[in-house]
Amino acid sequence: MTSRSPARSPRPRLVVVHGLLGSIAGLELERYLPDVDLYHPDLTGYGRHRDERQGIDLASQARALERMLRDEIGEPVWLLGHSTGGVIAMLVADAVPELVRGLIDVEGNFTLKDAFWCSRIAPQLDADWAAEYGAMEDAPGAWLEGIGIEASDERVGWTRAMLANQPYTTVQELARSVLDVTGAPDYLDTVRRVLERGTPVWLVGGEQSAAGWDVPDWVMADACGIRIQPKAGHMMMLDDPRAFCAIVGDILQESGDDAG
Repeated sequence: MTSRSPARSPRPRLVVVHGLLGSIAGLELERYLPDVDLYHPDLTGYGRHRDERQGIDLASQARALERMLRDEIGEPVWLLGHSTGGVIAMLVADAVPELVRGLIDVEGNFTLKDAFWCSRIAPQLDADWAAEYGAMEDAPGAWLEGIGIEASDERVGWTRAMLANQPYTTVQELARSVLDVTGAPDYLDTVRRVLERGTPVWLVGGEQSAAGWDVPDWVMADACGIRIQPKAGHMMMLDDPRAFCAIVGDILQESGDDAG
C-alpha cells in the first residue's frame, strides 16, 4: 500500500513572523483576510515561549520556525516577515525552499542601516534598557506618538499587549543577533540564493519610512514587486491593519494564491 501526500489546502496559508515586538495576532488580521489561513507562531522568548532562555538568536529562531512548518503545517506556505521577522523568514526560505511558496518582506532588515532600533538597543546596559522598556510599557500611547502613530484607544490596547508579550531581555538579545547576522557579508548571499532559486519575494514598505529602507538595487530588480502603504510608517499594520491586509491580499491574488 503506497502512502499519499496530504492534499494541499485550497486556501493560501500565511505564516506571520513578527519583529522585535510580537506578536501581532492581537490585530486580528483575519478580519480582513477571511479567505487566508493565518498562523502567528511565537518565537523563542515570546508569548507561550517567553520563559525559554536558550535560542534567542536569528539562526535558532529560523530553525524553530522550520520545525513548525514541517511538523504542524506540512505543506508550502507564504511567509510574511516584518522587520527582524523579515530576516528570519529569509533564513527559512533559504534553508527549506520546499516549504516556502513565497515571501512577503515588510521592511525587513537587509543591511545594518536597516537595524536602526537594534543598533540603539543592543549596546545598552541592562538596567538602562530595562528602564526604557518599562517606560514604554507604562505609557504605550506616548511611545506610539513618539514614532509618529496616533495613539487611539485601539492602537494603545494592541501595543500594550505586544509589549507585554515578551520580557525586555528577549528584545535586547534578539537585537544583538540582528546586528551580528545582517552585519556579516554572507547574509546578502542568503538573500541572493533565495532570489536566484526563484522563490517569489515581494517587498512592502510604509510611505513614511520606505525611503530609508536599505534594499540593494539587485533585490529591488529581482523582487516580484514593491507595494507601498500610504500614510504609514515602519509599523504599518498598527497604522492601518485594513490597508495593510489589502496589500497582502493583492499580493496573494497576483501570485495566483487568492482563495476568494
